[in-house]
Amino acid sequence: MIEKNSLELLKALIGFDTTSFKSNLNLIKYIENYLNQYKIKSELVYDETKTKANLFATIGPNTEGGIILSGHTDVVPVTNQSWTSDPFQLIEKDEKLYGRGTSDMKSFIALVLSRVPQLVKKKLLKPIHFAFSYDEEIGCVGVHGLLDLIDQKSLKPEFCIIGEPTSMDVVIAHKGKHSYSVKVNGLSCHSGQAPFGVNAINYASKLIAYIDELNNEKSIKGPFDNDYEIPYTTLHTGLIKGGTILNIVPNLCEFEFEIRNIREDDPNVLANKVKDYANEKLTGHMHKISPKTGIQINEINNYPGLDISPEIEPVKKIKKLLNNNKHKKVVYGSEGGLFNKRFNIPTIVCGPGSIDQAHKPNEFVSIEQIKKCSVFLDNLINNY
Repeated sequence: MIEKNSLELLKALIGFDTTSFKSNLNLIKYIENYLNQYKIKSELVYDETKTKANLFATIGPNTEGGIILSGHTDVVPVTNQSWTSDPFQLIEKDEKLYGRGTSDMKSFIALVLSRVPQLVKKKLLKPIHFAFSYDEEIGCVGVHGLLDLIDQKSLKPEFCIIGEPTSMDVVIAHKGKHSYSVKVNGLSCHSGQAPFGVNAINYASKLIAYIDELNNEKSIKGPFDNDYEIPYTTLHTGLIKGGTILNIVPNLCEFEFEIRNIREDDPNVLANKVKDYANEKLTGHMHKISPKTGIQINEINNYPGLDISPEIEPVKKIKKLLNNNKHKKVVYGSEGGLFNKRFNIPTIVCGPGSIDQAHKPNEFVSIEQIKKCSVFLDNLINNY
């Protein structure tokens, strides 16, 4: 069985539709009100529109040291996914809990909140900080305001735990990510006179093919880090749109690509290769027909990778509490790299649920994972 408080909290959190393009304020206010019951003050950091907010709260003394327990409150869309139940209603079935965010990553937040009565009663000698963000799913966008607040407070925690779904394994590294938008401006004309125009889709496809060539080159030449499932830097095009009708040469094509890099690779070097190829190999041919054509490449967002030593004390401590001496590196990202880079805080990614279930229809977390995280949090508190 799951503790009643944990289940009620998770049910409430899943009930808030905090898809990234929507407001998360109802959920944040729910957490704020919950913490108020225990006389814990929350600080909210809003976005420019005042429709989203981060939440920061501290339990224990106002001293150096302590731990940050962090998670994001937003979830990915359920649009065009085939769910067998309401994604925003927690459903328990066959030792699993179903709902959008159960794995990624509201279960961790619910379990952390469920330990508040225990933390308040314990009279901590060092603080435990809660740091809950918005818009992680669209490129770790919202957490920057939260990091600014932590910086203003001059906090120096011993380490940070990001509760992303790792099946409660200890993750010490993940790749960085840089994403880019590309706008190819061509010249329209009747398709029967196609040579008189500049086909934006054709030139976009040439650049996409080059990005794929760079990806293949990385897979062959590296550098490599064999602790990763995919042991090299990857380049990937994931979105494209262009054209209006078949018999018009398209004057516009737009696409987006990303670079997920291991520590040994500089993503800016790869991005510059893409830009150089566009400038040196493509735009010259386009300009022969019209100087008004061209290719624009802009960075959308980025976040750094995470890579900490398995030999540092926080990692050893977490492993001991989990009774698991193993660690791993993962190909998906988190806000951990930002915490680590900004403050040089040892940051570990560890939380309930599997990334294999995240972002999918009928997302779930197993009750076994909930129990495992509950035991871990209790051990963390009791040995702190």
